[in-house]
Formats: sequence, C-alpha cells, structure tokens
Amino acid sequence: MTMQALYQLDVQGDEVFESMSGFFREFEKDAYIGQLAWNWMKGTWENIKECDELITTATIKWQFARLSPVDKSILRLSVYHLKFCPDIPPKVVINEAIELAKKFSTDKSPAFVNGVLDAILKKIGSA
Repeated sequence: MTMQALYQLDVQGDEVFESMSGFFREFEKDAYIGQLAWNWMKGTWENIKECDELITTATIKWQFARLSPVDKSILRLSVYHLKFCPDIPPKVVINEAIELAKKFSTDKSPAFVNGVLDAILKKIGSA
C-alpha cells in the first residue's frame, strides 16, 4: 500500500500528498497499519532526494529517469527503510522489495531491485 501511494505521488506530484491519507483509510481498516503505512510514505517522500541520490549511485548502467515508476517506488521505499528505519532488518527490507517487484513489476525487476539494494546496503554500511 505504501509503495502504491509513492507511485501515485511520483506520477501525479505533490498536489495529491494530503489526499493520500484518505487512500490509507479506505484501503486499510486496521488503524495502526494504516498509520504505519502513512508514516513510511511521508518519511520516504520527505527524504526523496537522499533516497534518489543513493539509487542513482547504485544504478550505474541505468539512468534514473529511465526507471519505471513502479521500480522507483519500490526502491525509494526500500532505501528509506534501509537508511532511516534501523528497527527493520536489512534482509527483511530487501526480501519485501523483491516480493513487491515480483507482484507489481516485470520479470526482470526482482533481480534488478535486489542488485540495486545490495549495492546501496554496502554503501550505507561503509558510510
């Protein structure tokens, strides 16, 4: 759900940010999970520049602008988790990203997402 909201923000822009709270209320009946998803979306969007910079440094053979909005959304959320959510183990973040790529993107995306996140994790770990 958070990845889908990030996708909407990427495609439609900042003007839909506030309306995303309604999206979370509509599609998630558990208030705690809805709030957590909102917080992750908000945190990712507020740190989008740093997330995008990390993604750009890890996608050597790909121009950032060429990434699909779905893959960008998966990577942005995952980078946010890796960088700003130390309570979530990196292995869990990467596994969840791969699952999102399998469900919402192309056949090649899971391996691509895995490689990019692995490179980012190595960079963050050495920082």
